[in-house]
Amino acid sequence: MKMYVSGKWVESDGTINVVNPYDGQIIDTVPKGNSEDVDKSITSAVRGSEVMAALPGYRRFEILRKTADLLEERIEEFAKIITQEEGKTINEARGEVQRAVQTISLSGEEAKRLYGETIPLDGAPTWTGQFGFTIRIPVGVVAAISPFNFPLNLVAHKVGPALAAGNSVIVKPATDTPLSALKLTEILLESGLPEEGIQCITGTGSSIGDSLVSDNRIRKITFTGSQEVGEHICKVAGLKKVTMELGSNSPLIIMPDADIEKVAAATISSGFSNAGQVCISAQRIITHENIYGDYLDELSSQVKAMSVGDPLNESTLMGPMVRADDASRVNDWIQSAVKSGARTLVGGEFAGAVHQPTVVADVDPKMKISCEELFGPAVAVTPCSDIDQAIELANDTNYGLSAAIFTQDIDLAMRFAKDVHSGNLMINSGPQWRTDLMPYGGVKDSGMGKEGPKYAIEEMTELKMVVYHP
Repeated sequence: MKMYVSGKWVESDGTINVVNPYDGQIIDTVPKGNSEDVDKSITSAVRGSEVMAALPGYRRFEILRKTADLLEERIEEFAKIITQEEGKTINEARGEVQRAVQTISLSGEEAKRLYGETIPLDGAPTWTGQFGFTIRIPVGVVAAISPFNFPLNLVAHKVGPALAAGNSVIVKPATDTPLSALKLTEILLESGLPEEGIQCITGTGSSIGDSLVSDNRIRKITFTGSQEVGEHICKVAGLKKVTMELGSNSPLIIMPDADIEKVAAATISSGFSNAGQVCISAQRIITHENIYGDYLDELSSQVKAMSVGDPLNESTLMGPMVRADDASRVNDWIQSAVKSGARTLVGGEFAGAVHQPTVVADVDPKMKISCEELFGPAVAVTPCSDIDQAIELANDTNYGLSAAIFTQDIDLAMRFAKDVHSGNLMINSGPQWRTDLMPYGGVKDSGMGKEGPKYAIEEMTELKMVVYHP
């Protein structure tokens, strides 16, 4: 596929192969953009921002509504693209497309709701005749840098709100998974988006990243990815608005009154979907000592029953990781934990990019598999004695994106909600739960700012204060 720059589908001097992680086959090539391409895209986006700002809210709604409709009509086509370029199972891919439909649709609705408020200026002494109100205006050009693990829906979470707010947007998709973003760009243009309202530039972060984020014509950066890259972006971005959705090592706390079978099922869906390559994947399972053995038995039994392999097979529950190197890294972390005293109960093997779902028991919280972000198909299980220790262990991390607890005790649940330092807190569900309309974002090193169309739009607009003096 070509990339979309300055209102045209263009090529570049170099190309990047898009590889199916399951079988290693090249499925397509995309241009390897450079700094010159970035400059062209920003120049075009500046013009596009003026056009987008002049579009009535209802027109922006119509464009996004039609985009959602077309996307829904092409679920199977997009699902196959996602599976081939990223490796998640076809059923997971269909779910991602359906979520993207919702995200785009919700964004369109918010395009009709960009309202301010009246300010009671007479609430301050001596000011009695003034009338004040606020209005929201688009920031201008938004740079949207997306990750590989949700190559369609996380692009939608950035593009939809940016366009709904009346901005133009430059999409830089992940190097491994650019096809979904390019196809979404096609649909947006087909739906009537002004030709310079969007740019989609492909290439490596090293070749185009700094040129994009450091340019002062970019007024907002929304990024999902690693903490390391996020910190670098913040350092070079200068004075512009940023949203950072970074890493995590999400804890799942299990209290003795929990339904063990239900918790084990939630651990699998929350820990092994997309081969564990989800920023809110359940990684640290903090289990009360009274049910520790029973939980491990149930979890091991359910994990052994998982079908792993070809992601295009309808019966497959877990496919490959995005790269063979990542599978090797995950295995290294597991083996390191075992050498330090942990036990592998299920899994622990890999071939190519396919790593078996793995349960590691008796994990010391200081082990790498527990205290850093694994981003792979393994869960680290650690015992605890009570809720106080569980909360202490949950908070013993630099991350704070999502956390979960299973309990029927409302007092314990509220302790968890109040005392665990995390942006998203789940009670009786795994930490990997998100609906696309909710405010979503982390604390500590997990980032800053919120996604979810309504909340993202707030961060993609500027607030003007208007005061009338009679």
